[in-house]
Amino acid sequence: MEATVVIPNYNGIKYLKGCLDSLREQSRHDFKVLLIDNGSQDGSVQLVKSHYPEVELVCFSENRGFCGAVNEGIRRADTPYVILLNNDTVCAQEFVAELIAAMEKMPDCFSCASQMVKMQDSTVIDNAGDYYCALGWAYACGKDKPAKHYQKRREIFSACAGAAIYRRDIFDEIGLFDETHFAYLEDVDVAYRAKIAGYRNYYIPEAVVKHVGSATSGSVYNEFKIRHSSRNSVYLIYKNMPWPQILLNLPFLAAGFLMKILFFARKGYFREYVSGLWKGVRLCRTDKKVRFRGKNLPQYLRIQLELWVNTVRRLAGV
Repeated sequence: MEATVVIPNYNGIKYLKGCLDSLREQSRHDFKVLLIDNGSQDGSVQLVKSHYPEVELVCFSENRGFCGAVNEGIRRADTPYVILLNNDTVCAQEFVAELIAAMEKMPDCFSCASQMVKMQDSTVIDNAGDYYCALGWAYACGKDKPAKHYQKRREIFSACAGAAIYRRDIFDEIGLFDETHFAYLEDVDVAYRAKIAGYRNYYIPEAVVKHVGSATSGSVYNEFKIRHSSRNSVYLIYKNMPWPQILLNLPFLAAGFLMKILFFARKGYFREYVSGLWKGVRLCRTDKKVRFRGKNLPQYLRIQLELWVNTVRRLAGV
């Protein structure tokens, strides 16, 4: 076996058939499927047991979040690669083959993002890799834009963990997904840590997956998502940036958070966003800050340049 496909699931029965059927139809079959259920009450587990005997099931009694679920899958994986896949996806036939082939050609690669297109309209991008900028924002490249403009491979800041492949042994070096996040920005955090250690992340447009989006949280904007995203955005900065880098970026970060406060105030979520920021500040008391090592200075400089470039991209709408 070359890869383990890990699918976190929480009350996703309406999507599972499409996802699991698409994995059965893959052109490459040297992978196994592991579904981690977060205490679903909708019959998801019974469906998998009855109709997908090839899928290995791990069932939690409670919802441990995206991070808790995928970490369990990564721990159980005994393959060179781990593919993380949301339950609300349908994979193209070459999805697994293209991701594995890309990893085999790039030994410095930690992760590869797939081309995620809209389930409702596969000509429109949902995610073509994630970028992170000095404003403290993570954003999906190509969101809601024509897919035909995103057909070239390129380096990205991080892969969206909704449909991406990871090199299993690098987790042993940098650590698993940080379960403090519970959900949101955990994939940016783990990619950031990999970049500090000298690894890279790429976008592979040949690996295509259709994605519903917000299937678990329920909508693009909701209290749960806004509170966790704003909290984790503060925690991400504290954890991965050395203090001199935080001070260097402070004017950008202050501007970025102010713009977000005004944006969510207009959406009617001012209290939720600010509450999340405060919880993020409190998280900074943890001892999980990535230790600065002099040998990684070239990576920190490269990341800082990338943050500035991505800021320009974001403000220019690229």
